[in-house]
Amino acid sequence: MGNICGKAEPNPSPPGRVLGSAPAPRTTSSVPKKVGGPPRTLGGGSGGHEPAGGDSSVDPGDARRRAAEAAEARAKAANKGGKLKAQLNAQKKQSRSDTMKGASEAERRARDADEGLEARQWN
Repeated sequence: MGNICGKAEPNPSPPGRVLGSAPAPRTTSSVPKKVGGPPRTLGGGSGGHEPAGGDSSVDPGDARRRAAEAAEARAKAANKGGKLKAQLNAQKKQSRSDTMKGASEAERRARDADEGLEARQWN
């Protein structure tokens, strides 16, 4: 009788190789040591986007200028806002004393309204 974990053959395939035999063929390809092609700079490649002038050569100053223009356009678009944006900006401009005065005035109006309601309900 055999063991549950036992094998039918004593040693079907040894892990190593016999001396004098050829090495096993590789199953994966090797990674190249260096990526081919000429060196490139960012923003100046031939990725399908050409500058407005149609030149294929881009100087760094032009790329920097176009990036600055794009950043300005994004900033202008972010500054646009509606009614809520205007209210928020007005609230941000208020000082602490202005805010406290507004809260005090609201409390005073609420007390006056409560006193008026109490006076009307008194028989």
